[in-house]
Amino acid sequence: MQISISLQIILSILVLIILVKLILSWIKKNERNKKIEWMESQKYTILHILVPRDNEKSPTAAEQMFASLHGIFHPDAKWQEQISFEIISRDKYIHFYAHVPTHFKDFLEGQIYAQYPTVEISEVEDYTDDDFSYLKAVGCELILNKNDAYPIKTFQSFEVDPLSAITSVLTKVNDDEQIWIQIIVKPVSDSWQERGIKFVESIRGGHSSEKKNILLSIIKSFINFVFELISVAGSSSAEAKPVEKVSEVKLSGPQEAALKSVEEKIVKLGFSTKMRVALLSPDEYAGKAKTAIVAGVFKQFNTNNLNGFEPTKIVSGREFIKSYQKREFYDDGYVLNIEELASLFHLPTVAVETPSIVWAGSKKGEPPADLPIEGSADPDELTIFAKSDFRHLVHRFGIKIRDRRLHMYAVGKTGTGKSTMLENMIIDDIVKGKGVAVVDPHGDLINHVLNFIPNSRVNDVVYFNPADRDWPVGFNVLENVDPDLKNIVASGVVGIFKKIFGESWGPRLEYILRNTILALLDNPDSTMLGIMKILTDKDYRKKIIEHVKDPVIRDFFLNEYEKYDPKFRTEAIAPIQNKVGQFLSSSTIRNIVGQPKSSIDIEKIMNEGKILLLDLSIGRIGEDNSALLGAMMITKIQLAAMRRTNIPEEERRDFFLYVDEFQNFATESFAVILSEARKYRLGLIMTNQFIAQMDEVVAKAIFGNVGSIVSFRVGATDASFLTKEFEPVFEPNDLVNLDNYHVYIKMAINGVTRPAFSAITLSPSKGETTNIEKIINVSRERYAKPRSFVEEKIQAWSDEQYRLAKNDFADKDEKIRKILYDERKGSKVINGYNEIKDQAGKKWYIAQEAGAKKSEENQPVESPVKNKAKVEEVIEDKKESRTSDEARDQENIKPDNSNNNHHQNHNQRVKETFTRNKKTPDTRELKSILAPILERKFQSRKQKDTNQGLINVDDLKKFTNPPSNINNSVINNDNDIKTLKADEVIKFK
Repeated sequence: MQISISLQIILSILVLIILVKLILSWIKKNERNKKIEWMESQKYTILHILVPRDNEKSPTAAEQMFASLHGIFHPDAKWQEQISFEIISRDKYIHFYAHVPTHFKDFLEGQIYAQYPTVEISEVEDYTDDDFSYLKAVGCELILNKNDAYPIKTFQSFEVDPLSAITSVLTKVNDDEQIWIQIIVKPVSDSWQERGIKFVESIRGGHSSEKKNILLSIIKSFINFVFELISVAGSSSAEAKPVEKVSEVKLSGPQEAALKSVEEKIVKLGFSTKMRVALLSPDEYAGKAKTAIVAGVFKQFNTNNLNGFEPTKIVSGREFIKSYQKREFYDDGYVLNIEELASLFHLPTVAVETPSIVWAGSKKGEPPADLPIEGSADPDELTIFAKSDFRHLVHRFGIKIRDRRLHMYAVGKTGTGKSTMLENMIIDDIVKGKGVAVVDPHGDLINHVLNFIPNSRVNDVVYFNPADRDWPVGFNVLENVDPDLKNIVASGVVGIFKKIFGESWGPRLEYILRNTILALLDNPDSTMLGIMKILTDKDYRKKIIEHVKDPVIRDFFLNEYEKYDPKFRTEAIAPIQNKVGQFLSSSTIRNIVGQPKSSIDIEKIMNEGKILLLDLSIGRIGEDNSALLGAMMITKIQLAAMRRTNIPEEERRDFFLYVDEFQNFATESFAVILSEARKYRLGLIMTNQFIAQMDEVVAKAIFGNVGSIVSFRVGATDASFLTKEFEPVFEPNDLVNLDNYHVYIKMAINGVTRPAFSAITLSPSKGETTNIEKIINVSRERYAKPRSFVEEKIQAWSDEQYRLAKNDFADKDEKIRKILYDERKGSKVINGYNEIKDQAGKKWYIAQEAGAKKSEENQPVESPVKNKAKVEEVIEDKKESRTSDEARDQENIKPDNSNNNHHQNHNQRVKETFTRNKKTPDTRELKSILAPILERKFQSRKQKDTNQGLINVDDLKKFTNPPSNINNSVINNDNDIKTLKADEVIKFK
């Protein structure tokens, strides 16, 4: 009877247990659905995490990050938010992501930045939303093979970063395959540590550590309890058994070590965890094989006497991928502490040499607190050109006008975005009505700018395009120069040619060229064409010197240059003739710089805030021509700025000069512009590709005077140099790895240079106009002249200079040279006179030699008497009223010291012969006087010179200025070396 009752009780209890189980299952399912509904109602954000290649943060940093993330735990919340950390390989590149509730995004970013300050975090689209319907999906989960109280092997026990093995296996995919690894975590309460303590106690008490079915354990315990009750009821007389004391079981060494590891695990914060591995591949079979390999790499965390991972069954189909996409985590998972999680997920360091990791290109720097962002200042006072990119501080910003007066310099490789930044700033200035000048050696920048000039500013544009050959614009750098600024102009022009001459430059050349330019500056209507003429044309030179006021310049030409040995003079001016001649030989350039009156007034352009566009395309006018015109224009702008001293500073209108690839135009005098331009309200914005393009003097001026420096991506050499400007925030590797349009800026703000920070320059402007053709036509009408008209004027100027020089300076020496021109060749005997023609084709008559035959056939074209009078007039002594300078000039070159007395005697004889009774010199008498000189020179030359067949006749010139062409001995001008063949000397005798 008692047994029957007992069975009934047992059956009733079993039924009750089953009912309880069913109820609990329904409740659990209901809770699960609610949890799913709650989780799906949350908004999530995907963060892409990039770390610099030089990251040295160990997994300890990740451990600290997870410890901080435990702060999202809500003890009173029904459900806990979860964060998924993911490593994927796609297109053979490895990426690191975090999937986080949107309301926790800033918190997660902050914790990551706290441990990894140099990382880049950006919000991106979920990569699992991409179309991969053409691929087969397979995957599995990773679970622990023992009770989660046991720890896995952590990074503390690895000699090599365990992440290296994970990333290495992720590279073993084809181009059309993807591998996804997902680690979902959510913080748990400290109750798991209490369970861990009980677990340790149970092991020490001799209980198995194997996992048990909780429900079966409860049923078994309950049945044992019932049987004990029956047993007690059936034997009332039985005595109660004493309670046995449970003694601790003696454990082996490995068991003790395992329990010690458990105790070490539970002292740290824990997260409930779920891990998945998914693989997408066109081949399902190959995908399963590779999934097993990826899952197998996590066995590196396994330890025999502790814990480890094992994969669940690899499944295929969309259901598994759907769980991955939703980041499903509805059960309790298993608990890993923060050290274990840091071992599984941390950002790669320099020790991880996997080649396919997507690293951050460069560091990001925090902008200054007083950065002038858009909306913080008057729009007319702020030029917007970039946006900050430090973490979540993304703001469009610009530079104030007062700081632009301190100048801006940008450097970076070609194609990195320098011209785009200039374009945006130029367009902003133009739209706001500011005055600008743009010097463009390529033409592309100006072509873009022309597309954005509004209708209201079409008439303000001065378009200077030397390649527009049919419509040359007049530009004379020597025109109307303030006497106080002449030396600055000379230095500027000399600096321009010095830059181009390169290795052929020397102090003597600079000395001659500087004096030449200063001489031309004292003469009205002088142009660059005068440089060649004054050096090679004695007549023109004398005309120019007449107007020179500077006694030093006069003395140079009269007493030094004129007395140069012809060979020495030729060598001295050859580089000038080469470069200047090449410059002026181009009709395109000559038609621009050869106009005495400039058609563009730089000073007016600056003071009225107009737009000067200098299209100096190297491809269309040549590199040297582009450099010369650009440097001359910059010099003229400098002069115009310096003339603003007459305008009160508060009334000076800001004008901004943009120079792209400015190294093409930068001379040593550029340093003066940088140091002085600010006070004249001239702001420079310059760019170039690398620092070595600049002269050392210019480079020092740039980095010593420029208020704002912008660096795009540069080479290693420049990076090392620029680091001095951007440290301690940025290092050389950062400057080398900048992306296009990304920059580091050290900017002046309110007159004070702030520490460097990172930014992204703005995209090209939008909103093009259709005014280009109209702008070009208006500019032509106002500032250019037809080509034929300009060339006619230049030719007329050249002819006029020759005529004036011939009339003004046909002195004794010059006329003797003309009279004796090719005396014998082609001469005619008319009425007792030899008729010859000078270089200009004019006829002259010299008394015939005694015994010479007279021609009765030829009749004189001009009156012999009249021309004879001319000859007699020529040979008169110069009157004493001539200036001492002219007298010194008349002597020309001093005789050789070794034969000084001999030369003086012959010189006196020649002079006496020419002046005695105003008698016309006959040829025989002239030859008899000159023969000893020629003979002596010939013998001396024959002994000393290896070139024995030639004789220098400069000594002959200094007495008589003999013909410049005798017996086919070609002489181009007075500056060439004059030689006669030896046999011709004998004939002449």
